[in-house]
Amino acid sequence: MTTKDTHEARERFLTEHDLDHSVRESISMSWRRSELLKVRADRLDPPFVREPNLDSPLVSAAAPVLQQLADGLADEPVGVILTSADGVVLTRISTSNRLNRALDNVQLAPGYSYSEEFAGTNGIGTALETRKPTLVTGPEHYADCLEHLACAGVPIIHPISGTLVGALDLTGWVEDGGPLLATLAKSATNQIEGRLLEQSSAAQTALLNAYLRVCRRLPQAGVLALGDDVVLMNQRLRRALDTQDQAALLEYAVDSTHLTAAHSLVTVLPSGRTVRLSCTDDFSSGPRGEAALFHVHLLDTSAVPSSPVRRNAIALPGIAGTSSSWRRSCEQIARCVRERQWVVVSGEQGTGRCATLKAAAEQYDPNSQPRIFTTKDFRNRSAALAALEHELDQEHFSIIIRDLDLLTEPQLTAIAELLQGREHAGWAGATIGSNTDHDTTVGALILPLFGQTVSVPALRHRIEDLHDLVPLLLRQLSRGDELSLSPPAMRQLCKYNWPGNVEQLRQILHEVVQRQRSGIVAVDQLPPTCRALSRHTLTQIEALERDAIVRSLEENHRNKKAAATALGISRATIYRKINEFGIDL
Repeated sequence: MTTKDTHEARERFLTEHDLDHSVRESISMSWRRSELLKVRADRLDPPFVREPNLDSPLVSAAAPVLQQLADGLADEPVGVILTSADGVVLTRISTSNRLNRALDNVQLAPGYSYSEEFAGTNGIGTALETRKPTLVTGPEHYADCLEHLACAGVPIIHPISGTLVGALDLTGWVEDGGPLLATLAKSATNQIEGRLLEQSSAAQTALLNAYLRVCRRLPQAGVLALGDDVVLMNQRLRRALDTQDQAALLEYAVDSTHLTAAHSLVTVLPSGRTVRLSCTDDFSSGPRGEAALFHVHLLDTSAVPSSPVRRNAIALPGIAGTSSSWRRSCEQIARCVRERQWVVVSGEQGTGRCATLKAAAEQYDPNSQPRIFTTKDFRNRSAALAALEHELDQEHFSIIIRDLDLLTEPQLTAIAELLQGREHAGWAGATIGSNTDHDTTVGALILPLFGQTVSVPALRHRIEDLHDLVPLLLRQLSRGDELSLSPPAMRQLCKYNWPGNVEQLRQILHEVVQRQRSGIVAVDQLPPTCRALSRHTLTQIEALERDAIVRSLEENHRNKKAAATALGISRATIYRKINEFGIDL
């Protein structure tokens, strides 16, 4: 198609939702995704996500390749762009002032995200979404303001782990064409992946040698090593822990690769056993901690008995769950609050970190309601700090600061100055993410002020607690109305992996209550999200596709052929998607 034809096809799609079959399939599918994501075609406003991490293995591997490529294109108006796996621009090199101004005008600059979610069809976002080399020229872009550009993006796949680590993009003027840019981008990407392989091989050899040294020196200790594509667990750990505990330990270890030898993490496994993870001095993985070697200390020798007395001893108002791992976390938090120890609760978003802290504070100090400070409060920094100082000046104060890891360094520094020296004047609790880097300001300034760190398990690690959580949340959301789930519906919820944890469960049940206030909820009345059993956490695009397929199947009485026709896809595609998403109707 000519540029004019493509422009007209795009305009018809935007105005009439009519897709010209002469448009390349990779582009037309991306247009559909962009439309589903409600990306604006008339205005491009990608968000600034974060400051680029220039110490990452990807940047280290790519730097000499990018410079060599940029040197070869020094006389050409071409930008050499490296992004992370989520489309955030890490580096941009171009000697053309005119092109640099044009790229700045559309925020194609370090720190901004060019994923399809924000920018629609483009060389970076579409290459990352499809994991395929993608050339997008002129009006093939979804956003009007990119029509003067040609972008050739190639995904960068880690040669050992097979994970998507970023993308390389070459961007120039549309009138200069794009096929040559695509060829150059593919060649440079191969070189970057080769350098990643060299880095990984050297790191894995060092990790293996360090693991063997520790195992020989400490034959009675638990030893665990993690690398990009390596998991090593010594015989003591394999014999001491069952399969479920081993899987949970690995996930906690992955979240703790940032630990230094000076820090350790105490956590509770699904069986109720408590372990302490600590990094050894025998191995240093580099600036990002992409590999780690742990001592694993088993702090008890048996699982916690699940007696009714034990459960009642840790009952907290409004907090449900009887799994051993959840009970142990609640016990630790309750003990800290009862003894007025300052405590940080770590875990994934939505796991109930703050709710558990608040419930424990209300349980053991009923005369004092804890004041909760959120990241939203600190948007007005001076007002929030004044309010925090006022609370700290109260006798026997009680405060909770949420999501410390999401605050800025100046905010954290000011908070640390206010907290310093007040450890015995009142009680403070805080929450952080499970992957918080202890080498950051949080670790250096804030965590030393708190005597304990307790981790709470993700909902997928205590799935049996759904039988307690679902009735509690339904009572709260329906305000006491008689509403319950049928046994098949409850089994369906138990099959889902709950990436959003308890908060996601609450949202799902809120959707249920919006449609039905009383009675028994059947499987087909559950939202599409939890009626698909995917093997991985779905991207936003995949979730939209899944929901559209579920709705079409419902509207067409589960007739797959009719549903595929309604969606404009082939029967083969809908069968593949049903299998891929694990849709269960």
